[in-house]
Amino acid sequence: MSSMKAWVSETPGHENLTQVERPIPRPGPGQVLLKMKAASLNYRDTSVVKGAYPAPRLPAVVPCSDGCGEVVEIGKDVTRVQVGDRVAPLFFQDWITGPRRPEYVHTALGAGVDGCLQEYMCLEERGVAKVPPHLSDAEVATLPCAALTAWNALFCAGQLKAGDTVVVQGTGGVSMFALQFARMAGARVIATSSSDDKLAQAKALGATDLINYKTTPKWGAEVQKLTAGQGADIVVEVGGVGTMSESLKAIRIDGFIGVIGVLSGGVGGEMPTGLIMGKSARIAGIAVGNRDYFEDMCEAIHVAGLRPVVGRTFGFHRAGEAFATMIGQTVVGKIVVEVAGR
Repeated sequence: MSSMKAWVSETPGHENLTQVERPIPRPGPGQVLLKMKAASLNYRDTSVVKGAYPAPRLPAVVPCSDGCGEVVEIGKDVTRVQVGDRVAPLFFQDWITGPRRPEYVHTALGAGVDGCLQEYMCLEERGVAKVPPHLSDAEVATLPCAALTAWNALFCAGQLKAGDTVVVQGTGGVSMFALQFARMAGARVIATSSSDDKLAQAKALGATDLINYKTTPKWGAEVQKLTAGQGADIVVEVGGVGTMSESLKAIRIDGFIGVIGVLSGGVGGEMPTGLIMGKSARIAGIAVGNRDYFEDMCEAIHVAGLRPVVGRTFGFHRAGEAFATMIGQTVVGKIVVEVAGR
Protein backbone atom coordinates (compact mmCIF):
# COMPACT_ATOMS: atom_id res chain seq x y z
CA MET A 1 0.00 0.00 0.00
CA SER A 2 1.47 3.34 -1.05
CA SER A 3 -1.45 5.77 -0.79
CA MET A 4 -3.65 7.21 1.95
CA LYS A 5 -6.78 9.28 2.31
CA ALA A 6 -6.79 12.88 3.45
CA TRP A 7 -9.30 15.70 3.70
CA VAL A 8 -8.25 19.02 2.16
CA SER A 9 -9.69 22.52 2.27
CA GLU A 10 -9.10 24.46 -0.94
CA THR A 11 -12.37 26.35 -1.55
CA PRO A 12 -13.82 28.19 1.48
CA GLY A 13 -16.62 26.41 3.33
CA HIS A 14 -16.86 23.17 5.27
CA GLU A 15 -19.23 21.87 2.61
CA ASN A 16 -16.32 22.10 0.15
CA LEU A 17 -13.95 19.82 2.06
CA THR A 18 -12.62 17.24 -0.38
CA GLN A 19 -11.30 13.75 0.31
CA VAL A 20 -8.21 12.99 -1.76
CA GLU A 21 -5.64 10.22 -2.20
CA ARG A 22 -2.04 11.10 -1.42
CA PRO A 23 1.17 9.07 -1.28
CA ILE A 24 2.10 7.82 2.18
CA PRO A 25 5.24 9.78 3.15
CA ARG A 26 8.39 8.12 4.39
CA PRO A 27 10.39 9.50 7.32
CA GLY A 28 13.84 10.90 6.72
CA PRO A 29 16.56 11.44 9.34
CA GLY A 30 15.06 12.78 12.58
CA GLN A 31 11.48 12.18 11.38
CA VAL A 32 8.64 9.88 12.44
CA LEU A 33 5.69 8.45 10.53
CA LEU A 34 2.38 8.41 12.41
CA LYS A 35 -0.66 6.31 11.66
CA MET A 36 -3.39 8.69 12.75
CA LYS A 37 -6.10 7.40 15.05
CA ALA A 38 -8.23 10.49 15.71
CA ALA A 39 -8.41 14.24 15.12
CA SER A 40 -10.33 16.84 17.11
CA LEU A 41 -11.80 20.16 16.02
CA ASN A 42 -11.19 23.63 17.39
CA TYR A 43 -12.84 26.98 16.63
CA ARG A 44 -9.63 27.93 14.85
CA ASP A 45 -10.08 25.00 12.43
CA THR A 46 -13.48 26.35 11.35
CA SER A 47 -11.84 29.71 10.55
CA VAL A 48 -9.23 27.95 8.40
CA VAL A 49 -11.89 26.03 6.49
CA LYS A 50 -14.06 29.15 6.09
CA GLY A 51 -11.10 30.98 4.56
CA ALA A 52 -11.19 33.51 7.41
CA TYR A 53 -7.98 32.52 9.22
CA PRO A 54 -5.69 35.58 9.61
CA ALA A 55 -2.38 33.69 9.44
CA PRO A 56 -0.82 32.16 6.29
CA ARG A 57 -2.21 28.79 5.18
CA LEU A 58 -1.49 26.31 2.41
CA PRO A 59 -3.69 26.68 -0.71
CA ALA A 60 -5.01 23.13 -0.26
CA VAL A 61 -4.46 22.40 3.41
CA VAL A 62 -5.27 19.33 5.47
CA PRO A 63 -7.20 20.82 8.41
CA CYS A 64 -7.12 20.14 12.17
CA SER A 65 -4.20 20.92 14.43
CA ASP A 66 -5.06 18.27 17.02
CA GLY A 67 -4.74 14.51 16.78
CA CYS A 68 -3.55 11.19 18.15
CA GLY A 69 -1.29 8.83 16.24
CA GLU A 70 0.83 5.71 16.60
CA VAL A 71 4.47 5.76 15.56
CA VAL A 72 4.77 3.16 12.79
CA GLU A 73 8.18 4.05 11.31
CA ILE A 74 11.13 6.16 12.39
CA GLY A 75 13.99 7.71 10.49
CA LYS A 76 17.68 7.64 11.27
CA ASP A 77 18.84 9.13 14.58
CA VAL A 78 15.35 9.36 16.14
CA THR A 79 15.65 9.06 19.93
CA ARG A 80 12.56 10.68 21.50
CA VAL A 81 10.08 7.97 20.45
CA GLN A 82 10.06 4.45 19.06
CA VAL A 83 7.77 2.36 16.90
CA GLY A 84 4.56 1.54 18.77
CA ASP A 85 4.50 4.71 20.87
CA ARG A 86 1.24 6.64 20.98
CA VAL A 87 1.82 10.37 20.56
CA ALA A 88 0.15 13.69 19.86
CA PRO A 89 1.53 16.12 17.28
CA LEU A 90 2.31 19.53 18.78
CA PHE A 91 0.22 22.50 17.65
CA PHE A 92 3.35 24.59 16.99
CA GLN A 93 5.86 22.11 15.63
CA ASP A 94 8.93 24.21 16.43
CA TRP A 95 7.90 25.73 19.80
CA ILE A 96 9.79 23.46 22.18
CA THR A 97 10.58 25.69 25.16
CA GLY A 98 10.70 29.31 26.28
CA PRO A 99 8.53 32.18 25.00
CA ARG A 100 6.76 32.17 21.65
CA ARG A 101 8.62 33.66 18.69
CA PRO A 102 7.13 35.04 15.44
CA GLU A 103 8.50 32.25 13.25
CA TYR A 104 6.59 29.60 15.20
CA VAL A 105 3.34 30.79 13.61
CA HIS A 106 4.36 29.21 10.32
CA THR A 107 4.78 25.79 11.96
CA ALA A 108 1.20 25.54 13.28
CA LEU A 109 -0.55 22.40 12.06
CA GLY A 110 -3.71 22.67 10.00
CA ALA A 111 -2.85 26.00 8.33
CA GLY A 112 0.76 26.71 7.34
CA VAL A 113 1.48 22.98 7.69
CA ASP A 114 -0.86 20.10 6.84
CA GLY A 115 -2.86 18.95 9.84
CA CYS A 116 -4.24 15.77 11.36
CA LEU A 117 -7.26 14.98 9.16
CA GLN A 118 -5.31 12.37 7.20
CA GLU A 119 -4.48 8.71 7.64
CA TYR A 120 -0.71 9.16 7.97
CA MET A 121 1.54 12.08 8.97
CA CYS A 122 5.30 12.49 8.74
CA LEU A 123 6.74 14.93 11.29
CA GLU A 124 10.04 15.89 12.87
CA GLU A 125 10.54 13.94 16.10
CA ARG A 126 10.71 17.19 18.06
CA GLY A 127 7.13 17.92 16.96
CA VAL A 128 5.46 15.01 18.79
CA ALA A 129 5.06 14.09 22.45
CA LYS A 130 4.03 10.98 24.32
CA VAL A 131 0.59 11.04 25.93
CA PRO A 132 -1.16 9.73 29.08
CA PRO A 133 -1.64 5.96 28.73
CA HIS A 134 -5.10 5.88 30.36
CA LEU A 135 -6.72 8.04 27.68
CA SER A 136 -8.51 6.77 24.59
CA ASP A 137 -7.34 7.85 21.14
CA ALA A 138 -10.27 10.30 20.93
CA GLU A 139 -9.38 11.78 24.31
CA VAL A 140 -5.71 12.18 23.39
CA ALA A 141 -6.74 14.00 20.21
CA THR A 142 -8.31 16.78 22.30
CA LEU A 143 -5.08 17.76 24.08
CA PRO A 144 -2.69 19.72 21.79
CA CYS A 145 -4.67 22.97 21.41
CA ALA A 146 -7.69 23.20 23.73
CA ALA A 147 -6.21 21.47 26.75
CA LEU A 148 -2.81 23.15 26.48
CA THR A 149 -4.40 26.58 26.02
CA ALA A 150 -6.41 26.11 29.23
CA TRP A 151 -3.33 24.78 31.06
CA ASN A 152 -1.24 27.75 29.96
CA ALA A 153 -3.95 30.26 30.92
CA LEU A 154 -4.40 28.81 34.40
CA PHE A 155 -1.02 27.56 35.53
CA CYS A 156 1.65 29.24 33.41
CA ALA A 157 0.26 32.73 32.77
CA GLY A 158 -2.39 32.78 35.50
CA GLN A 159 -0.36 31.19 38.33
CA LEU A 160 -3.45 29.40 39.66
CA LYS A 161 -3.29 28.04 43.22
CA ALA A 162 -5.61 26.04 45.43
CA GLY A 163 -8.47 28.13 46.82
CA ASP A 164 -8.56 30.56 43.88
CA THR A 165 -11.78 31.36 42.03
CA VAL A 166 -11.87 30.85 38.26
CA VAL A 167 -14.57 31.98 35.82
CA VAL A 168 -15.00 29.95 32.63
CA GLN A 169 -17.14 31.20 29.77
CA GLY A 170 -19.33 28.75 27.90
CA THR A 171 -18.91 25.00 27.53
CA GLY A 172 -16.53 24.65 24.60
CA GLY A 173 -13.31 22.67 24.63
CA VAL A 174 -11.00 25.20 26.31
CA SER A 175 -13.58 26.18 28.92
CA MET A 176 -14.28 22.58 29.89
CA PHE A 177 -10.57 21.83 30.22
CA ALA A 178 -10.16 24.98 32.32
CA LEU A 179 -13.02 23.81 34.55
CA GLN A 180 -11.49 20.36 35.00
CA PHE A 181 -7.94 21.64 35.56
CA ALA A 182 -9.08 24.28 38.05
CA ARG A 183 -11.07 21.75 40.08
CA MET A 184 -8.13 19.34 39.92
CA ALA A 185 -6.01 22.08 41.53
CA GLY A 186 -8.53 22.79 44.28
CA ALA A 187 -9.99 25.98 42.83
CA ARG A 188 -13.60 27.19 42.84
CA VAL A 189 -15.14 27.45 39.36
CA ILE A 190 -17.94 29.77 38.26
CA ALA A 191 -19.31 28.74 34.86
CA THR A 192 -21.30 30.97 32.51
CA SER A 193 -23.47 29.92 29.57
CA SER A 194 -26.63 30.93 27.74
CA SER A 195 -28.05 27.42 28.19
CA ASP A 196 -29.30 25.95 31.47
CA ASP A 197 -28.81 22.47 30.02
CA LYS A 198 -25.14 23.19 29.30
CA LEU A 199 -24.74 24.71 32.76
CA ALA A 200 -26.11 21.49 34.25
CA GLN A 201 -23.41 19.57 32.40
CA ALA A 202 -20.79 22.01 33.70
CA LYS A 203 -22.07 21.41 37.23
CA ALA A 204 -21.74 17.65 36.71
CA LEU A 205 -18.06 18.24 35.86
CA GLY A 206 -17.50 20.13 39.09
CA ALA A 207 -18.53 23.76 38.51
CA THR A 208 -19.37 25.20 41.93
CA ASP A 209 -21.50 28.12 40.75
CA LEU A 210 -23.54 28.71 37.57
CA ILE A 211 -24.59 31.89 35.77
CA ASN A 212 -26.89 32.06 32.73
CA TYR A 213 -25.67 35.20 31.00
CA LYS A 214 -28.92 35.58 29.03
CA THR A 215 -31.01 35.90 32.18
CA THR A 216 -28.15 37.63 34.02
CA PRO A 217 -26.42 39.81 31.38
CA LYS A 218 -24.49 41.74 34.05
CA TRP A 219 -22.74 38.57 35.13
CA GLY A 220 -19.64 40.42 36.29
CA ALA A 221 -21.64 41.86 39.17
CA GLU A 222 -23.02 38.39 39.90
CA VAL A 223 -19.47 37.04 40.19
CA GLN A 224 -18.70 39.82 42.67
CA LYS A 225 -21.80 38.86 44.64
CA LEU A 226 -20.86 35.18 44.66
CA THR A 227 -17.37 36.03 45.94
CA ALA A 228 -18.57 38.43 48.66
CA GLY A 229 -17.25 41.42 46.73
CA GLN A 230 -13.73 40.06 46.30
CA GLY A 231 -13.99 39.06 42.63
CA ALA A 232 -12.51 36.14 40.73
CA ASP A 233 -8.78 35.50 40.60
CA ILE A 234 -8.83 34.34 36.96
CA VAL A 235 -11.24 34.67 34.04
CA VAL A 236 -10.73 32.42 31.01
CA GLU A 237 -11.95 34.85 28.35
CA VAL A 238 -13.29 33.27 25.16
CA GLY A 239 -15.78 35.93 24.07
CA GLY A 240 -13.54 38.83 23.09
CA VAL A 241 -14.82 42.37 22.65
CA GLY A 242 -18.38 41.52 23.66
CA THR A 243 -17.48 40.04 27.04
CA MET A 244 -14.30 41.83 28.11
CA SER A 245 -16.10 44.51 30.15
CA GLU A 246 -17.95 41.91 32.20
CA SER A 247 -14.74 39.93 32.68
CA LEU A 248 -13.05 43.05 34.05
CA LYS A 249 -15.98 43.66 36.39
CA ALA A 250 -15.77 40.04 37.54
CA ILE A 251 -12.10 39.91 38.55
CA ARG A 252 -10.57 41.00 41.81
CA ILE A 253 -8.03 43.80 42.08
CA ASP A 254 -4.83 42.50 40.44
CA GLY A 255 -6.85 39.67 38.91
CA PHE A 256 -5.89 37.93 35.69
CA ILE A 257 -7.77 37.58 32.39
CA GLY A 258 -6.44 34.99 29.94
CA VAL A 259 -7.72 35.93 26.48
CA ILE A 260 -8.01 32.81 24.35
CA GLY A 261 -10.92 33.49 21.97
CA VAL A 262 -13.02 36.05 20.12
CA LEU A 263 -16.39 34.31 19.79
CA SER A 264 -18.34 37.55 20.25
CA GLY A 265 -16.13 39.68 18.04
CA GLY A 266 -12.55 40.10 16.91
CA VAL A 267 -10.45 43.23 16.46
CA GLY A 268 -12.17 46.51 17.19
CA GLY A 269 -14.53 47.93 19.80
CA GLU A 270 -13.86 50.09 22.82
CA MET A 271 -11.33 48.95 25.38
CA PRO A 272 -12.50 49.75 28.94
CA THR A 273 -9.20 51.26 30.04
CA GLY A 274 -10.77 52.75 33.17
CA LEU A 275 -11.73 49.31 34.39
CA ILE A 276 -8.30 47.91 33.52
CA MET A 277 -6.59 50.62 35.54
CA GLY A 278 -9.09 50.49 38.39
CA LYS A 279 -8.63 46.76 38.81
CA SER A 280 -4.86 46.79 38.13
CA ALA A 281 -5.88 44.00 35.80
CA ARG A 282 -3.38 41.64 34.26
CA ILE A 283 -4.46 40.65 30.75
CA ALA A 284 -2.59 38.26 28.46
CA GLY A 285 -3.33 36.66 25.12
CA ILE A 286 -2.84 32.90 25.34
CA ALA A 287 -1.56 31.18 22.18
CA VAL A 288 -1.57 27.46 23.06
CA GLY A 289 1.90 26.69 24.54
CA ASN A 290 5.26 24.99 24.07
CA ARG A 291 6.27 21.33 24.29
CA ASP A 292 7.55 21.70 27.86
CA TYR A 293 4.10 22.91 28.95
CA PHE A 294 2.45 20.06 27.04
CA GLU A 295 4.56 17.40 28.70
CA ASP A 296 3.96 18.89 32.15
CA MET A 297 0.22 18.92 31.44
CA CYS A 298 0.20 15.30 30.28
CA GLU A 299 1.97 14.22 33.46
CA ALA A 300 -0.63 16.05 35.58
CA ILE A 301 -3.49 14.48 33.59
CA HIS A 302 -1.95 11.04 34.10
CA VAL A 303 -1.41 11.45 37.83
CA ALA A 304 -4.91 12.87 38.39
CA GLY A 305 -6.59 10.34 36.10
CA LEU A 306 -8.40 13.23 34.40
CA ARG A 307 -10.48 12.38 31.32
CA PRO A 308 -11.27 15.01 28.65
CA VAL A 309 -14.88 15.72 27.72
CA VAL A 310 -15.60 14.31 24.25
CA GLY A 311 -19.01 15.56 23.24
CA ARG A 312 -19.42 13.81 19.87
CA THR A 313 -17.42 11.60 17.54
CA PHE A 314 -17.75 11.20 13.77
CA GLY A 315 -16.36 8.68 11.32
CA PHE A 316 -13.65 9.81 8.93
CA HIS A 317 -16.10 9.97 6.02
CA ARG A 318 -18.26 12.44 8.00
CA ALA A 319 -15.66 15.16 8.47
CA GLY A 320 -17.84 17.81 6.85
CA GLU A 321 -20.67 17.00 9.24
CA ALA A 322 -18.28 17.29 12.17
CA PHE A 323 -17.32 20.81 11.04
CA ALA A 324 -20.99 21.78 10.62
CA THR A 325 -21.66 20.58 14.17
CA MET A 326 -18.69 22.58 15.46
CA ILE A 327 -19.95 25.72 13.75
CA GLY A 328 -23.40 25.18 15.26
CA GLN A 329 -21.96 25.29 18.81
CA THR A 330 -24.40 22.69 20.13
CA VAL A 331 -21.91 20.32 21.75
CA VAL A 332 -20.43 20.47 25.25
CA GLY A 333 -16.74 19.59 25.14
CA LYS A 334 -14.80 18.39 22.12
CA ILE A 335 -15.80 17.09 18.70
CA VAL A 336 -13.61 14.26 17.41
CA VAL A 337 -13.20 12.63 14.00
CA GLU A 338 -12.05 9.01 14.10
CA VAL A 339 -9.31 8.48 11.52
CA ALA A 340 -9.19 4.89 10.29
CA GLY A 341 -5.64 4.51 8.93
CA ARG A 342 -5.52 1.47 6.67
